[in-house]
Amino acid sequence: MIDVLYFAWVRERIGLPRERLETSAATVADLVAELMAREDRYAAAFADVSALRVALDQELASFAAPLKGVREVAFFPPMTGG
Repeated sequence: MIDVLYFAWVRERIGLPRERLETSAATVADLVAELMAREDRYAAAFADVSALRVALDQELASFAAPLKGVREVAFFPPMTGG
């Protein structure tokens, strides 16, 4: 099982702040593909992954990063400085 967290507009489009999933995805990109295939709201949230960042167990990672051993995946838009 893996905890998937959604922040900002990703959460708004999906309608959930978090969910616990059983997945066979090997990488973050595979997980995104699985999510997009579930429902239109996921497809809308992940339509442009270049507008997203991902953290694995609270550390920034790439969409090519492996999920083996990961307990938490978080998706969020890039942070802006200020």
